Amino acid sequence: MADKPEVWALMGPTAGGKTAFASALYESGQFELVSVDSVLVYRGLDIGSAKPTADEPPHHLIDLREFWETYSAGDFRADCQKVVAQILERGKTPLLVGGTQMYYKSLIELDSGLPEANAKLREQLRAEAKKEGWPALHAKLAHCDPATAARLHPNHSSRIERALEVFQLTGQPLSSFHARAPEPLFKLKCIMLIPEDRAWLHQRIEQRFEQMLAQGFEAELHSLMASVHFKPELTSMMSVGYRQGIEYLSGAIERDGFVEKGVAATRQLAKRQLTWLRSWPKLSPTSIALDPQHASPAQVLEAFRRLS
Repeated sequence: MADKPEVWALMGPTAGGKTAFASALYESGQFELVSVDSVLVYRGLDIGSAKPTADEPPHHLIDLREFWETYSAGDFRADCQKVVAQILERGKTPLLVGGTQMYYKSLIELDSGLPEANAKLREQLRAEAKKEGWPALHAKLAHCDPATAARLHPNHSSRIERALEVFQLTGQPLSSFHARAPEPLFKLKCIMLIPEDRAWLHQRIEQRFEQMLAQGFEAELHSLMASVHFKPELTSMMSVGYRQGIEYLSGAIERDGFVEKGVAATRQLAKRQLTWLRSWPKLSPTSIALDPQHASPAQVLEAFRRLS
């Protein structure tokens, strides 16, 4: 790992304060920020994704695709490698900021031989899911890739879709690619923002959802749904908040139900993120956990510097 570029990462659950800490570190002049978020890659998904605004420090790897296009963990791995090299050439420290597990894992264990996303095949899989349901496709996955199916919820549509796509394109289970343990791209130094008070995080999630609504989230959803490219089964439209908003604007649920389901889905996402964050040190030993409710940017910076 000595010859690997050193990259810092600020990880944490949704609404856990990552952006505020990253902004404070950016002001020091030492860092350039790199987004590690699977929703921020899509243009037009701004308010519902809490995308950094023009008034906030710039992030690399934002607005890379139209919302109807595909973007995989392999795409992120390649893009991140390029932008990190450019940042290092400028004499700055790359600071990865975000909470998308599969993107972080792609930097240390994804096999580069994985096929790119195939739009035609994904459309076929989504049509099949619409007819039979994602649990049926999960059962199908269990036959060809039991190891991957065992760690996925039967309704985790995007992961099931990708695993079936890989198998159909290569004839090999996704788990076999992950088992090859390729060389990590970077030497990662990770600060994990893990709140000890779950109620504090839940309150922040509720406040942020209400703030997004006040900022015009419904209008953003209307605009996306009015596009000729819109399909509710698109990967981008399956994102937390957007999926529930589409249900509401399609008449499937009332507005109160939209808010309730949106907040609940965000809490569930945060719970999943916290679960994998607690296991992250097994993948990257140079990691420290801090409580964002009580930490300061100076403490975060000092923690990074203590990591060897």
